[in-house]
Amino acid sequence: MTTRPRPGIRHMCLSVLSVLLLLSGACAQARGMEDLEPAPTAQSELSAARELLRQERWPAAVSELQALSRRRPDDAEVHNLLGYALRKTGALEPAFAAYRTALRLNPGHLGAHEYIGEAYLMAGRPDLARQHLDTLRGLCGVDCEAYRDLADAIGRHGR
Repeated sequence: MTTRPRPGIRHMCLSVLSVLLLLSGACAQARGMEDLEPAPTAQSELSAARELLRQERWPAAVSELQALSRRRPDDAEVHNLLGYALRKTGALEPAFAAYRTALRLNPGHLGAHEYIGEAYLMAGRPDLARQHLDTLRGLCGVDCEAYRDLADAIGRHGR
């Protein structure tokens, strides 16, 4: 009759320890999951801000977009929309800062070029608005919506 060697105490301790670690990790993960609500996606956060803009709730949109810009400092679209909301409240200097951030992050951002151009018109600087119109022509041509909208705004401003 052959006897199997009994597992050593070290082997048994390691096995028990491995099981305990697995169980404690699973329990910790389960405890953490029950306290968490699903994190909002970048799109859903931006959708909420866009809805405030659509409703022309400018101060609420500014507040939402400022918070969003702190969470997503490298998102050019967030800074562009923040500039838009600020411009709509009449806060031109902060709007310019937001547009410049958007353009630093994405120099080809069509909306930021259009909107900063419109802000320059509000500030009485059509020359700077035309510079952004020229940039838009280079980026997307004369048939793109951003170019046409800024060109129309410049035309209305000149009357």
